[in-house]
Amino acid sequence: MAHLSDEEILKMYKEESSRNMALHHLIEKYQQKLYWQIRKIVIDHDDSDDVMQNTFIKVWKGLENFKEESQLFTWLYRIATNESLTFLRQKQKQNTTSLHPIEHQLSKSLQSDVYFNGDDIQLKLQQAILTLPEKQRIVFNMRYYDEMPYEEMSGVLETSVGALKASYHHAAKKIEEFLTAD
Repeated sequence: MAHLSDEEILKMYKEESSRNMALHHLIEKYQQKLYWQIRKIVIDHDDSDDVMQNTFIKVWKGLENFKEESQLFTWLYRIATNESLTFLRQKQKQNTTSLHPIEHQLSKSLQSDVYFNGDDIQLKLQQAILTLPEKQRIVFNMRYYDEMPYEEMSGVLETSVGALKASYHHAAKKIEEFLTAD
């Protein structure tokens, strides 16, 4: 099935009779991209599915207020990112008895993840990424894996292009140091 344009999906959504079909097309078009964005933040497959579900619920409830000042994809990415970060914060609060920060828990989750099919080098890269502060981790993933332009990232993260470039530069340096340390 060919993907509809964002404009076509939004037009369908505005019509009461085709609203459910619009959501179907929206999910079909963006589900995979959003899943991987979420997965890079929360790491665990099952958690990613939960966050994805919450993301699409939030999208469904908020779509009528979408003002089309940004691209639909940018808006969806922002919601997915925010839902992922909210999930991690809630997970951290629930685990207040743990002496390990959330990044340590995510690293353990990555190592035991049956869906992770990377080799040792990919695992080490993922572990390096998990040592980064939250913002640097997200910026690095968006730029390195998704090859997202800084201007688009700026819309998603609501941060200046200069700050994003600095975050990416610092993240890349820290990852390089992690990978070359032995």
